Amino acid sequence: MKTSEITYNGDLRTTSVHLRSGMEIITDAPVDNQGKGEAFSPTDLLATSLGNCMLTIVGIAARNHGFNIDGTKAQITKVMAENPRRVSEIQVELQFPANNYTEKEKTIIERAAKTCPVAQSLHPDIKQQITFSY
Repeated sequence: MKTSEITYNGDLRTTSVHLRSGMEIITDAPVDNQGKGEAFSPTDLLATSLGNCMLTIVGIAARNHGFNIDGTKAQITKVMAENPRRVSEIQVELQFPANNYTEKEKTIIERAAKTCPVAQSLHPDIKQQITFSY
């Protein structure tokens, strides 16, 4: 089954539809690359996907091990490079709610985050800087 369908709307904007759910994402070229920057850029989505994946996989691990990460936030910083223009680094700050996680739970969290499918799919030249705040 196909995953998504993308339509070019003109003026450097696209609409992506998730075919199973019908949910939409709009992208816009960033201001530093001839766009309006009024929505996520494709490279913003790449970087953001890393944080989404980490939280999802950590959530699965927490569920399987009987603890909760509800309210956890990920702040993402994307670093671009030139020649060729590309994402060179993604910084992910995982901020967990006030909770007394055990050392074992912290190990589970950190291992799950660092081995999520998106982290494993990114090119090794893209530096992944991950910080955990408990």
